[in-house]
Amino acid sequence: MKLRTALPTLCLLAVLPSAALAERGLEGKDLATMDRVSSPVLSPDGARVVFALRTVDFEADSASTALYMRDLRTRDMRPPHQVTPAGWSVSSPAFSPDGSTLYFLSAKSGSQQLYAMPLAGGEPRQLTDFAVGIGTWQLSPQGDRIAFTTDVFPDCGADFGCTQSRLDERKESKTTGVLYDQLFVRHWDTWKDGRQSKLFAADLPAAGGEPVTQATGLGLALAGDIPAKPFGGASDYAWAPDGRSLAVSVKTVEGSEQAWSTDFDLYRLSADGTGSPVNLTPDSAARDAGPVFSPDGSTLYYRAMSRPGFEADRYALMALDLASGERREIAPDWDRSPGSIDVADDGASLYVTAQHIGQYPLFKVDVQSGEVTELVSDGTVTAFTIEGDTLAFTRNSMATGDVLYVAQPDGSNLRQITRTAEQMLDGVAMGEYEQFSFRGANDATVYGWVVKPAGYQEGQQYPVAFLIHGGPQGSFGNSWSYRWNPQTYAGAGYAVVMVDFHGSTGYGQAFTDAISGDWGDKPLVDLQKGWEYALAEYDFLDGDRACALGASYGGYMVNWVASQWKEPWKCLVNHNGVFDTRSMGLVTEELWFTEWEHGGTVYDNPDAYERYNPARHIGEWEVPMLVVAGANDFRVPVDQSLSTFTALQRQGIDSQLLYFPDENHWVLKPNNSVLWHQTVKDWLDRHTGN
Repeated sequence: MKLRTALPTLCLLAVLPSAALAERGLEGKDLATMDRVSSPVLSPDGARVVFALRTVDFEADSASTALYMRDLRTRDMRPPHQVTPAGWSVSSPAFSPDGSTLYFLSAKSGSQQLYAMPLAGGEPRQLTDFAVGIGTWQLSPQGDRIAFTTDVFPDCGADFGCTQSRLDERKESKTTGVLYDQLFVRHWDTWKDGRQSKLFAADLPAAGGEPVTQATGLGLALAGDIPAKPFGGASDYAWAPDGRSLAVSVKTVEGSEQAWSTDFDLYRLSADGTGSPVNLTPDSAARDAGPVFSPDGSTLYYRAMSRPGFEADRYALMALDLASGERREIAPDWDRSPGSIDVADDGASLYVTAQHIGQYPLFKVDVQSGEVTELVSDGTVTAFTIEGDTLAFTRNSMATGDVLYVAQPDGSNLRQITRTAEQMLDGVAMGEYEQFSFRGANDATVYGWVVKPAGYQEGQQYPVAFLIHGGPQGSFGNSWSYRWNPQTYAGAGYAVVMVDFHGSTGYGQAFTDAISGDWGDKPLVDLQKGWEYALAEYDFLDGDRACALGASYGGYMVNWVASQWKEPWKCLVNHNGVFDTRSMGLVTEELWFTEWEHGGTVYDNPDAYERYNPARHIGEWEVPMLVVAGANDFRVPVDQSLSTFTALQRQGIDSQLLYFPDENHWVLKPNNSVLWHQTVKDWLDRHTGN
């Protein structure tokens, strides 16, 4: 296929140099076993930062997490020190209002419960002993109560023993059949068993008191899960400053409609369990999320979508006056979609993260004017918190892994607290990387990235791994992934090219919208033009030794490329990708996704499901393909991968199937991750002669 030359428009350099004497590049085992930093929290005076550090026992195929602390008042080079006991695995840290106590969750007792320990030192004290484990939690502003979530049978309510007894009975039963009468029957990687995640509140025990065993249900009559499954968290609910109520985001649609609705409303619940839930956004049929109160409790800030059924719609920053019920969008002209919200102590500004042209910065938004200021640039801010005059955040890039930093609230006086990936992995070099742009479909500006192989030598050409992101509303931005990390390919001697095609996030909502109903057209054109641009711009790319790889929607595109753009590729890798868009519309669990993307149900709009259906073109396939499947993937179920492999095998096309009976849409277990990386590398090496 002869392609037209794409016109370059802009080239943004974002390079981190490789260590000059490094012995090798990043490998799959490095990625699976390296330490991971997360969950930063600050003491109320901003003087201490605590964070979670996850370590892996590769032989045991397991991981554990401890809490570490750094005193920010000292300017020496002492590393953070561990504050939770050795042998404990903990999560979800928080400080008491006076900063003297550190709280966290741990399953040390056998189920996940809340513990506390003095910051000055001492043994953890168990504060809760519920019959079921705690899922998420938040401390009240006064520090005397907690709100928490756990999975219960709705008719059991706050009787946690009832839920546990029923689970025990099922475990002992000789029958295994489950009768369903509505969707969901399964979600993400779990079959439904009748339980829902519900919100509760409990008083903390007095000093020296026994752990609490009873709690009060909050909004138990609401039909949906709090937090939302499968990826909701403690940000789905928030305490009011006076501790008398909470705001929650919940999908209250009932019955099977939950599988095709994205209608989440905000409710206000009394913290003592009395009264009825008050719907604060009753006229919204799309998603309202992430409630946060102003310091004086008069205003509720949140993120709101406007189009029902569209999970990748733009989130607008909203302010709700709780006295009058009046709502307004704070920054209506800012064409970005915030991912999280925090409120400044004076209530005049919001701190938010949002994708922006291949990065994920931290922004400050003026509540009155809507003026947006970028505070932390370059890379991806994954978590942040502000207390007093201290901003703490974790940020990663394509070469660093998550690193903890502290700074002034305006982003100045930046201090690195934890190590980068290169600092952790002695002797390992990262490939240099660069962002580029070109004219894509409809002459639009489209961005991409190129990564040089680790140990790159000027004048040499290298085989290429052409990575295609999933979503499809996603991005291969300047970020670190523990699954699809371009540095593992660079470490194996490959150059990497990635293109943020039409449908990608962080380039304005219209660009994101452009893929819906158009899976196989504009995105394919962007990929083709981006490939041609990269070959013309970077002479170290060997276009005759290249393989295309993708997962989820990226796997769909690999199946589409197999018939529509097969000439450049020596091999393909399809990880949990869509094979048949029509069957996908009935076998996936979240029906709102396929129904939005294809403009209706399979039976109402069959032509849309068939327009770019790879299953219709399998007779044109001929490029060797590696297929990866997880048995517990209910987003793109295993039948899609098996159909792909069967179509390849039946036609005698060189192919392999890597099947994981214990993984979902992602490969998460350390040893499985290493096997995945090695299998993919072997497949690429075999077909590129690397």
